[in-house]
Amino acid sequence: MRTADSKTALYRRPRAHRQPRALYRHLLALFCAGSLTSGAYAATEMLDQVVAIVDDDVVMASELRERMATVNENIAAQGAEAPPEDVLIRETLDRLILENIQMQMGGRFGVRISDGQLDQAMGRIASQNGLTQEQFAMLLEQEGRSYGEIRANIEREMVIQRVQQGNVNQLIQISPQEIDNYLSTEEGQKLVQPEYRIVHALLPMSSDTSDSEVAQQTAYCETLVDRIRGGEPFESVMASVPAEYAFSGGDLGWRKLDDLPSLFQDVAPTIARSETADLFQSPSGLHIVTMADQRGGGDMTINQTKVRHILLKPSEILTDEQARELAEALKARAETDEDFGELAREYSEDIGSATEGGDLGWTSPGQMVPEFENTMASTEIGSISQPVRSQFGWHILEVLDRREKDVTEDMRKAQVQEFLHSRKYQEELDAWLRQIRDEAFVDIK
Repeated sequence: MRTADSKTALYRRPRAHRQPRALYRHLLALFCAGSLTSGAYAATEMLDQVVAIVDDDVVMASELRERMATVNENIAAQGAEAPPEDVLIRETLDRLILENIQMQMGGRFGVRISDGQLDQAMGRIASQNGLTQEQFAMLLEQEGRSYGEIRANIEREMVIQRVQQGNVNQLIQISPQEIDNYLSTEEGQKLVQPEYRIVHALLPMSSDTSDSEVAQQTAYCETLVDRIRGGEPFESVMASVPAEYAFSGGDLGWRKLDDLPSLFQDVAPTIARSETADLFQSPSGLHIVTMADQRGGGDMTINQTKVRHILLKPSEILTDEQARELAEALKARAETDEDFGELAREYSEDIGSATEGGDLGWTSPGQMVPEFENTMASTEIGSISQPVRSQFGWHILEVLDRREKDVTEDMRKAQVQEFLHSRKYQEELDAWLRQIRDEAFVDIK
Protein backbone atom coordinates (compact mmCIF):
# COMPACT_ATOMS: atom_id res chain seq x y z
CA MET A 1 0.00 0.00 0.00
CA ARG A 2 1.33 3.45 -0.89
CA THR A 3 1.68 5.98 1.87
CA ALA A 4 0.37 9.49 1.35
CA ASP A 5 3.93 10.65 0.79
CA SER A 6 4.70 7.94 -1.75
CA LYS A 7 1.46 8.74 -3.57
CA THR A 8 2.39 12.40 -3.67
CA ALA A 9 5.87 11.56 -4.88
CA LEU A 10 4.40 9.32 -7.58
CA TYR A 11 1.99 12.03 -8.58
CA ARG A 12 4.72 14.64 -8.72
CA ARG A 13 6.35 12.95 -11.66
CA PRO A 14 6.69 15.31 -14.64
CA ARG A 15 3.39 15.80 -16.45
CA ALA A 16 4.83 14.58 -19.74
CA HIS A 17 5.68 11.28 -18.07
CA ARG A 18 2.25 10.93 -16.51
CA GLN A 19 0.20 11.96 -19.53
CA PRO A 20 2.29 11.57 -22.70
CA ARG A 21 0.61 11.98 -26.05
CA ALA A 22 1.25 8.29 -26.60
CA LEU A 23 -1.37 7.49 -23.97
CA TYR A 24 -4.01 9.45 -25.86
CA ARG A 25 -2.85 7.88 -29.11
CA HIS A 26 -3.33 4.53 -27.37
CA LEU A 27 -6.92 5.51 -26.52
CA LEU A 28 -7.50 6.59 -30.11
CA ALA A 29 -6.17 3.25 -31.28
CA LEU A 30 -8.65 1.53 -28.97
CA PHE A 31 -11.43 3.57 -30.56
CA CYS A 32 -10.32 2.66 -34.03
CA ALA A 33 -10.00 -1.00 -33.02
CA GLY A 34 -13.56 -0.92 -31.75
CA SER A 35 -13.07 -1.52 -28.02
CA LEU A 36 -14.35 1.98 -27.21
CA THR A 37 -16.63 2.79 -30.13
CA SER A 38 -20.30 2.39 -29.40
CA GLY A 39 -21.03 0.67 -32.73
CA ALA A 40 -18.46 -2.05 -32.30
CA TYR A 41 -19.44 -2.43 -28.70
CA ALA A 42 -23.03 -3.02 -29.74
CA ALA A 43 -21.97 -5.62 -32.30
CA THR A 44 -19.52 -7.47 -30.05
CA GLU A 45 -19.67 -7.33 -26.28
CA MET A 46 -16.28 -6.09 -25.16
CA LEU A 47 -14.70 -6.50 -21.76
CA ASP A 48 -14.64 -3.22 -19.84
CA GLN A 49 -11.27 -1.86 -18.85
CA VAL A 50 -9.74 0.90 -16.75
CA VAL A 51 -8.64 3.94 -18.76
CA ALA A 52 -7.54 6.08 -15.81
CA ILE A 53 -6.84 5.71 -12.10
CA VAL A 54 -7.99 8.79 -10.19
CA ASP A 55 -6.99 8.88 -6.52
CA ASP A 56 -9.08 6.08 -4.94
CA ASP A 57 -11.31 5.49 -7.96
CA VAL A 58 -11.08 4.68 -11.67
CA VAL A 59 -12.55 5.84 -14.97
CA MET A 60 -13.73 2.92 -17.08
CA ALA A 61 -13.75 2.59 -20.85
CA SER A 62 -17.55 2.24 -20.72
CA GLU A 63 -17.84 5.67 -19.07
CA LEU A 64 -15.65 7.20 -21.75
CA ARG A 65 -17.68 5.48 -24.50
CA GLU A 66 -20.96 6.79 -23.12
CA ARG A 67 -19.67 10.32 -22.64
CA MET A 68 -18.13 10.37 -26.10
CA ALA A 69 -21.46 9.31 -27.58
CA THR A 70 -23.22 12.15 -25.75
CA VAL A 71 -20.61 14.70 -26.83
CA ASN A 72 -20.87 13.62 -30.47
CA GLU A 73 -24.68 13.79 -30.31
CA ASN A 74 -24.50 17.34 -28.92
CA ILE A 75 -22.02 18.43 -31.60
CA ALA A 76 -24.25 16.98 -34.32
CA ALA A 77 -27.38 18.60 -32.85
CA GLN A 78 -25.66 22.01 -32.87
CA GLY A 79 -24.46 21.55 -36.42
CA ALA A 80 -20.92 22.30 -35.26
CA GLU A 81 -17.71 20.91 -36.68
CA ALA A 82 -16.23 18.23 -34.44
CA PRO A 83 -12.56 18.58 -33.44
CA PRO A 84 -10.10 15.81 -34.35
CA GLU A 85 -11.03 12.61 -32.57
CA ASP A 86 -7.83 12.41 -30.52
CA VAL A 87 -8.48 15.93 -29.24
CA LEU A 88 -12.09 15.04 -28.43
CA ILE A 89 -11.03 11.90 -26.56
CA ARG A 90 -8.43 13.80 -24.57
CA GLU A 91 -10.83 16.60 -23.61
CA THR A 92 -13.62 14.17 -22.73
CA LEU A 93 -11.36 12.01 -20.58
CA ASP A 94 -9.94 15.07 -18.82
CA ARG A 95 -13.49 16.18 -18.04
CA LEU A 96 -14.39 12.75 -16.66
CA ILE A 97 -11.26 12.76 -14.49
CA LEU A 98 -12.11 16.17 -13.07
CA GLU A 99 -15.70 15.10 -12.36
CA ASN A 100 -14.42 11.93 -10.68
CA ILE A 101 -12.19 13.98 -8.37
CA GLN A 102 -15.16 16.15 -7.37
CA MET A 103 -17.47 13.15 -6.83
CA GLN A 104 -14.88 11.64 -4.50
CA MET A 105 -14.74 14.95 -2.61
CA GLY A 106 -18.53 14.90 -2.38
CA GLY A 107 -18.36 11.42 -0.85
CA ARG A 108 -15.80 12.53 1.72
CA PHE A 109 -17.83 15.64 2.58
CA GLY A 110 -21.05 13.64 2.92
CA VAL A 111 -22.87 15.47 0.11
CA ARG A 112 -26.23 13.80 -0.46
CA ILE A 113 -29.10 14.64 -2.79
CA SER A 114 -32.47 13.53 -1.42
CA ASP A 115 -35.15 11.89 -3.54
CA GLY A 116 -37.31 14.96 -3.04
CA GLN A 117 -34.62 17.28 -4.36
CA LEU A 118 -34.08 15.01 -7.35
CA ASP A 119 -37.82 14.88 -8.03
CA GLN A 120 -37.93 18.68 -8.01
CA ALA A 121 -34.98 18.91 -10.40
CA MET A 122 -36.53 16.40 -12.79
CA GLY A 123 -39.84 18.22 -12.53
CA ARG A 124 -38.20 21.53 -13.49
CA ILE A 125 -36.60 19.92 -16.54
CA ALA A 126 -39.93 18.40 -17.56
CA SER A 127 -41.82 21.70 -17.10
CA GLN A 128 -39.21 23.58 -19.14
CA ASN A 129 -40.16 21.25 -21.97
CA GLY A 130 -43.88 21.72 -21.33
CA LEU A 131 -44.29 18.19 -19.95
CA THR A 132 -45.24 16.46 -16.72
CA GLN A 133 -42.68 14.12 -15.18
CA GLU A 134 -44.66 11.13 -16.41
CA GLN A 135 -44.77 12.52 -19.96
CA PHE A 136 -41.06 13.32 -19.78
CA ALA A 137 -40.26 9.74 -18.73
CA MET A 138 -42.38 8.33 -21.56
CA LEU A 139 -40.71 10.62 -24.11
CA LEU A 140 -37.26 9.47 -22.99
CA GLU A 141 -38.26 5.83 -23.28
CA GLN A 142 -39.65 6.46 -26.77
CA GLU A 143 -36.29 7.96 -27.75
CA GLY A 144 -34.50 4.91 -26.39
CA ARG A 145 -33.08 6.78 -23.43
CA SER A 146 -33.30 5.69 -19.80
CA TYR A 147 -35.13 7.92 -17.32
CA GLY A 148 -33.09 6.31 -14.56
CA GLU A 149 -29.81 7.16 -16.26
CA ILE A 150 -30.90 10.76 -16.82
CA ARG A 151 -31.89 10.97 -13.17
CA ALA A 152 -28.50 9.56 -12.11
CA ASN A 153 -26.71 12.11 -14.32
CA ILE A 154 -28.71 14.96 -12.78
CA GLU A 155 -27.83 13.67 -9.30
CA ARG A 156 -24.15 13.61 -10.30
CA GLU A 157 -24.36 17.19 -11.59
CA MET A 158 -26.07 18.35 -8.39
CA VAL A 159 -23.39 16.75 -6.20
CA ILE A 160 -20.63 18.35 -8.25
CA GLN A 161 -22.38 21.72 -8.12
CA ARG A 162 -22.62 21.55 -4.33
CA VAL A 163 -18.98 20.55 -4.00
CA GLN A 164 -17.97 23.47 -6.21
CA GLN A 165 -20.13 25.98 -4.38
CA GLY A 166 -19.00 24.79 -0.96
CA ASN A 167 -15.33 25.15 -1.87
CA VAL A 168 -15.40 28.18 -4.16
CA ASN A 169 -17.79 30.44 -2.23
CA GLN A 170 -15.46 30.50 0.75
CA LEU A 171 -12.66 31.77 -1.50
CA ILE A 172 -14.65 34.85 -2.54
CA GLN A 173 -14.43 37.84 -0.23
CA ILE A 174 -16.19 41.08 -1.12
CA SER A 175 -15.50 44.02 1.17
CA PRO A 176 -17.92 46.86 1.91
CA GLN A 177 -15.42 49.19 0.24
CA GLU A 178 -15.58 47.16 -2.99
CA ILE A 179 -19.36 47.48 -2.97
CA ASP A 180 -19.24 51.24 -2.37
CA ASN A 181 -16.59 51.70 -5.06
CA TYR A 182 -18.65 49.78 -7.60
CA LEU A 183 -21.81 51.69 -6.71
CA SER A 184 -19.99 54.95 -7.44
CA THR A 185 -19.27 53.89 -11.04
CA GLU A 186 -21.55 54.40 -14.02
CA GLU A 187 -21.77 50.63 -14.43
CA GLY A 188 -22.77 50.25 -10.78
CA GLN A 189 -25.44 52.91 -11.04
CA LYS A 190 -26.90 51.19 -14.07
CA LEU A 191 -26.92 47.83 -12.25
CA VAL A 192 -29.21 49.13 -9.49
CA GLN A 193 -31.53 50.94 -11.87
CA PRO A 194 -35.12 49.67 -11.81
CA GLU A 195 -36.12 47.20 -14.50
CA TYR A 196 -39.32 47.53 -16.47
CA ARG A 197 -41.34 45.10 -18.53
CA ILE A 198 -43.42 47.13 -20.93
CA VAL A 199 -46.00 45.94 -23.43
CA HIS A 200 -47.02 48.41 -26.05
CA ALA A 201 -49.00 48.79 -29.23
CA LEU A 202 -48.29 51.25 -32.02
CA LEU A 203 -50.89 52.38 -34.52
CA PRO A 204 -48.74 53.76 -37.37
CA MET A 205 -49.66 57.10 -38.93
CA SER A 206 -47.96 58.90 -41.77
CA SER A 207 -47.21 62.60 -41.86
CA ASP A 208 -49.95 63.18 -44.46
CA THR A 209 -52.72 61.62 -42.36
CA SER A 210 -55.66 64.01 -42.28
CA ASP A 211 -56.72 65.74 -39.08
CA SER A 212 -60.10 64.03 -39.16
CA GLU A 213 -58.47 60.61 -39.52
CA VAL A 214 -56.07 61.38 -36.67
CA ALA A 215 -59.02 62.37 -34.48
CA GLN A 216 -60.94 59.22 -35.40
CA GLN A 217 -57.98 56.92 -34.71
CA THR A 218 -57.16 58.74 -31.47
CA ALA A 219 -60.72 58.31 -30.24
CA TYR A 220 -60.63 54.61 -31.04
CA CYS A 221 -57.29 54.12 -29.26
CA GLU A 222 -58.70 55.94 -26.23
CA THR A 223 -61.46 53.32 -26.01
CA LEU A 224 -58.80 50.60 -25.98
CA VAL A 225 -56.90 52.36 -23.18
CA ASP A 226 -60.14 52.61 -21.19
CA ARG A 227 -60.79 48.89 -21.63
CA ILE A 228 -57.29 47.99 -20.42
CA ARG A 229 -57.61 50.33 -17.45
CA GLY A 230 -60.97 48.73 -16.76
CA GLY A 231 -59.32 45.38 -16.15
CA GLU A 232 -59.27 43.63 -19.51
CA PRO A 233 -55.90 42.01 -20.29
CA PHE A 234 -53.78 43.99 -22.73
CA GLU A 235 -53.40 40.99 -25.04
CA SER A 236 -57.15 40.32 -25.14
CA VAL A 237 -57.95 43.91 -25.95
CA MET A 238 -55.43 44.09 -28.78
CA ALA A 239 -56.55 40.72 -30.15
CA SER A 240 -60.08 42.08 -30.53
CA VAL A 241 -59.00 44.99 -32.75
CA PRO A 242 -60.34 44.83 -36.36
CA ALA A 243 -57.78 44.17 -39.08
CA GLU A 244 -58.21 47.68 -40.49
CA TYR A 245 -56.20 48.95 -37.49
CA ALA A 246 -52.72 47.60 -38.23
CA PHE A 247 -51.21 47.75 -34.75
CA SER A 248 -47.63 46.59 -34.20
CA GLY A 249 -45.56 46.20 -31.03
CA GLY A 250 -45.63 43.66 -28.24
CA ASP A 251 -43.68 42.75 -25.11
CA LEU A 252 -40.33 44.55 -24.78
CA GLY A 253 -39.12 42.14 -22.08
CA TRP A 254 -37.19 43.15 -18.97
CA ARG A 255 -35.08 46.26 -19.56
CA LYS A 256 -33.20 48.80 -17.50
CA LEU A 257 -34.35 52.39 -17.93
CA ASP A 258 -31.32 53.28 -20.06
CA ASP A 259 -31.96 50.27 -22.30
CA LEU A 260 -35.53 51.25 -23.13
CA PRO A 261 -36.24 53.00 -26.43
CA SER A 262 -35.88 56.73 -25.82
CA LEU A 263 -39.58 57.12 -26.56
CA PHE A 264 -40.45 55.18 -23.37
CA GLN A 265 -37.74 56.46 -20.99
CA ASP A 266 -39.86 59.38 -19.84
CA VAL A 267 -43.05 57.31 -19.65
CA ALA A 268 -41.82 54.26 -17.69
CA PRO A 269 -41.06 55.99 -14.35
CA THR A 270 -44.50 57.63 -14.35
CA ILE A 271 -46.62 54.46 -14.34
CA ALA A 272 -46.82 51.79 -11.66
CA ARG A 273 -47.08 48.04 -12.12
CA SER A 274 -50.20 47.05 -14.15
CA GLU A 275 -50.98 50.69 -15.00
CA THR A 276 -51.51 52.00 -18.52
CA ALA A 277 -50.11 55.37 -19.56
CA ASP A 278 -52.16 58.05 -21.24
CA LEU A 279 -52.30 57.61 -25.00
CA PHE A 280 -49.53 59.60 -26.66
CA GLN A 281 -48.46 60.42 -30.19
CA SER A 282 -45.01 60.41 -31.81
CA PRO A 283 -43.92 60.90 -35.41
CA SER A 284 -44.43 57.13 -35.80
CA GLY A 285 -48.05 57.12 -34.68
CA LEU A 286 -50.18 56.52 -31.58
CA HIS A 287 -48.81 54.54 -28.65
CA ILE A 288 -50.60 52.46 -26.01
CA VAL A 289 -48.19 51.56 -23.21
CA THR A 290 -48.85 49.27 -20.22
CA MET A 291 -46.42 48.49 -17.40
CA ALA A 292 -46.70 44.70 -17.22
CA ASP A 293 -44.26 44.49 -14.31
CA GLN A 294 -41.31 46.21 -12.68
CA ARG A 295 -38.66 45.34 -10.15
CA GLY A 296 -35.94 47.09 -8.20
CA GLY A 297 -35.32 50.80 -7.92
CA GLY A 298 -37.23 53.34 -5.88
CA ASP A 299 -37.58 53.43 -2.13
CA MET A 300 -38.10 50.06 -0.49
CA THR A 301 -39.56 49.68 2.98
CA ILE A 302 -40.50 46.56 4.89
CA ASN A 303 -42.58 45.98 8.00
CA GLN A 304 -40.51 44.53 10.85
CA THR A 305 -41.61 43.04 14.16
CA LYS A 306 -39.63 42.95 17.38
CA VAL A 307 -40.49 39.65 19.05
CA ARG A 308 -39.30 37.16 21.62
CA HIS A 309 -40.38 33.57 22.08
CA ILE A 310 -40.15 30.40 24.13
CA LEU A 311 -39.58 27.13 22.26
CA LEU A 312 -40.49 23.73 23.70
CA LYS A 313 -39.38 20.65 21.77
CA PRO A 314 -41.20 17.30 22.12
CA SER A 315 -38.79 14.51 23.04
CA GLU A 316 -38.64 11.01 24.48
CA ILE A 317 -39.41 12.44 27.91
CA LEU A 318 -41.79 15.20 26.77
CA THR A 319 -44.65 14.22 24.48
CA ASP A 320 -46.08 16.63 21.94
CA GLU A 321 -49.20 17.09 24.06
CA GLN A 322 -47.16 17.72 27.20
CA ALA A 323 -45.08 20.32 25.34
CA ARG A 324 -48.26 22.11 24.27
CA GLU A 325 -49.65 22.04 27.80
CA LEU A 326 -46.39 23.43 29.20
CA ALA A 327 -46.50 26.22 26.61
CA GLU A 328 -50.02 27.13 27.75
CA ALA A 329 -48.90 27.11 31.39
CA LEU A 330 -45.95 29.40 30.62
CA LYS A 331 -48.25 31.75 28.71
CA ALA A 332 -50.52 31.98 31.75
CA ARG A 333 -47.58 32.65 34.07
CA ALA A 334 -46.19 35.36 31.77
CA GLU A 335 -49.61 37.05 31.62
CA THR A 336 -49.80 37.25 35.41
CA ASP A 337 -46.73 38.46 37.23
CA GLU A 338 -43.74 36.56 35.82
CA ASP A 339 -41.22 38.04 33.42
CA PHE A 340 -41.35 36.52 29.91
CA GLY A 341 -37.59 36.88 29.51
CA GLU A 342 -36.84 34.97 32.72
CA LEU A 343 -39.21 32.18 31.68
CA ALA A 344 -37.45 32.00 28.31
CA ARG A 345 -34.03 31.70 29.98
CA GLU A 346 -35.30 28.85 32.14
CA TYR A 347 -37.49 26.90 29.72
CA SER A 348 -36.77 27.81 26.09
CA GLU A 349 -34.89 25.23 24.05
CA ASP A 350 -33.87 27.72 21.37
CA ILE A 351 -30.18 27.88 22.21
CA GLY A 352 -29.61 30.98 20.15
CA SER A 353 -32.18 33.15 21.90
CA ALA A 354 -32.73 31.59 25.35
CA THR A 355 -29.78 33.37 26.97
CA GLU A 356 -31.19 36.65 25.59
CA GLY A 357 -34.56 36.08 27.21
CA GLY A 358 -36.00 34.69 23.98
CA ASP A 359 -35.32 37.95 22.13
CA LEU A 360 -35.16 37.46 18.33
CA GLY A 361 -34.65 41.15 17.59
CA TRP A 362 -36.28 42.81 14.61
CA THR A 363 -37.55 40.20 12.17
CA SER A 364 -38.41 40.81 8.52
CA PRO A 365 -41.03 39.11 6.30
CA GLY A 366 -39.92 35.67 5.15
CA GLN A 367 -37.33 35.33 7.89
CA MET A 368 -39.37 32.94 10.03
CA VAL A 369 -41.25 29.74 9.23
CA PRO A 370 -44.86 30.37 8.07
CA GLU A 371 -46.57 29.17 11.28
CA PHE A 372 -44.41 31.47 13.40
CA GLU A 373 -44.78 34.42 11.03
CA ASN A 374 -48.56 34.12 10.76
CA THR A 375 -48.95 34.01 14.53
CA MET A 376 -46.57 36.94 14.94
CA ALA A 377 -48.58 39.00 12.44
CA SER A 378 -51.88 38.34 14.23
CA THR A 379 -50.59 39.09 17.74
CA GLU A 380 -50.99 42.64 19.02
CA ILE A 381 -48.10 44.66 20.43
CA GLY A 382 -47.60 43.82 24.10
CA SER A 383 -49.56 40.57 23.84
CA ILE A 384 -48.52 36.93 24.15
CA SER A 385 -49.75 34.49 21.52
CA GLN A 386 -51.50 31.19 21.93
CA PRO A 387 -49.12 28.23 21.61
CA VAL A 388 -48.29 27.54 17.96
CA ARG A 389 -46.73 24.39 16.50
CA SER A 390 -43.95 24.60 13.91
CA GLN A 391 -41.45 22.07 12.59
CA PHE A 392 -39.22 22.97 15.55
CA GLY A 393 -41.75 22.44 18.33
CA TRP A 394 -44.22 24.55 20.32
CA HIS A 395 -43.78 28.32 20.59
CA ILE A 396 -45.33 31.14 22.53
CA LEU A 397 -44.52 34.62 21.19
CA GLU A 398 -44.50 38.06 22.77
CA VAL A 399 -44.71 40.90 20.24
CA LEU A 400 -42.81 43.89 21.62
CA ASP A 401 -43.04 46.43 18.79
CA ARG A 402 -43.48 47.03 15.06
CA ARG A 403 -41.88 49.44 12.62
CA GLU A 404 -41.36 50.29 8.97
CA LYS A 405 -37.72 50.13 7.92
CA ASP A 406 -36.22 51.68 4.81
CA VAL A 407 -34.06 48.96 3.25
CA THR A 408 -33.36 50.72 -0.05
CA GLU A 409 -29.63 51.05 0.52
CA ASP A 410 -29.36 47.55 1.98
CA MET A 411 -31.08 46.09 -1.09
CA ARG A 412 -28.86 48.08 -3.47
CA LYS A 413 -25.73 46.85 -1.73
CA ALA A 414 -27.01 43.27 -1.65
CA GLN A 415 -27.66 43.47 -5.40
CA VAL A 416 -24.12 44.72 -6.03
CA GLN A 417 -22.62 42.08 -3.74
CA GLU A 418 -24.46 39.33 -5.61
CA PHE A 419 -23.25 40.72 -8.94
CA LEU A 420 -19.62 41.00 -7.83
CA HIS A 421 -19.78 37.52 -6.34
CA SER A 422 -21.08 35.99 -9.57
CA ARG A 423 -18.42 37.84 -11.56
CA LYS A 424 -15.65 36.46 -9.34
CA TYR A 425 -17.14 32.98 -9.08
CA GLN A 426 -16.13 31.63 -12.51
CA GLU A 427 -12.58 32.92 -12.15
CA GLU A 428 -12.22 31.33 -8.71
CA LEU A 429 -13.90 28.13 -9.92
CA ASP A 430 -11.45 27.76 -12.80
CA ALA A 431 -8.50 28.29 -10.46
CA TRP A 432 -9.89 25.79 -7.93
CA LEU A 433 -10.49 23.15 -10.61
CA ARG A 434 -6.90 23.51 -11.79
CA GLN A 435 -5.72 23.16 -8.20
CA ILE A 436 -7.62 19.97 -7.39
CA ARG A 437 -6.56 18.48 -10.74
CA ASP A 438 -2.92 19.24 -9.99
CA GLU A 439 -3.17 17.80 -6.46
CA ALA A 440 -4.86 14.56 -7.51
CA PHE A 441 -3.09 11.34 -8.37
CA VAL A 442 -3.99 10.52 -11.96
CA ASP A 443 -2.60 7.63 -13.97
CA ILE A 444 -3.94 7.28 -17.52
CA LYS A 445 -3.62 3.73 -18.84
